[in-house]
Amino acid sequence: MSGRLEGRKVLVVGAGTQANGDPDAPPGNGRAIAVAAAREGATVACADRDRASAKETATLVRDEGGHAQVIVADVSDAEQCAAMVHEAVELLDGLDGVVLNVGIGAGAWLKGTPVETWDAVFSVNVRAHFLTCQAALPVLADDSSIVFISSVAGLRPGSRSPSYDTSKAALAGLNRHVAMEGARRNIRANVVAPGLIDTPLGRLATEGRPSRAKAPVALGRQGTAWEVAAPVTFLLSHEASYVTGQVLAVDGGLSTL
Repeated sequence: MSGRLEGRKVLVVGAGTQANGDPDAPPGNGRAIAVAAAREGATVACADRDRASAKETATLVRDEGGHAQVIVADVSDAEQCAAMVHEAVELLDGLDGVVLNVGIGAGAWLKGTPVETWDAVFSVNVRAHFLTCQAALPVLADDSSIVFISSVAGLRPGSRSPSYDTSKAALAGLNRHVAMEGARRNIRANVVAPGLIDTPLGRLATEGRPSRAKAPVALGRQGTAWEVAAPVTFLLSHEASYVTGQVLAVDGGLSTL
């Protein structure tokens, strides 16, 4: 590791990994991001609605000699979004990085997506990101970085869930606005859009829709959560000091080739 995040204080929202019943399942994106950031020298606040899962991520960080705190928050609750940010500032004694790695999918096709489902998905996939950024921007240090974790589903249709596809696409618009507001203090904002990634949730999705595993990925395989974490740590670092307002697909060429 390069130590590119040495001294940085990073809040990872969605740092736990949802279990899928497979004891040998790989980590989810949030857990890999938290561990990778700590390996690069960051102090990490691991936020998740599942305390046990967040604690497990924090333990993995500490086992490698890193520093981690645990925050429990359900971002579908608007008030908890702001409280989460302020708790991170207190626990870390400041904040200069935020990774937003929360999202849910529900509904099938237009006819199978009730309005209540649409609203529930948007409350987690878009509103929570807006509220977290609203609370974070005033307290972030200058030269900070925000990274939204979206999905290749926001770049091209494919999940069969209109609420999921649309909410993930909406993050690009929110990201551009956050980048614009943050620019006056050199606070950057970018989106990472993973494709087919081998995570516990990815495996569950494939069980429900086996055709998912047959998607024509140019590189011929699914990615790993570590391959998502690598560009995230870059975007959090000063090495990406001239990169803002961008969407980076980490998808093995799925969205373009």
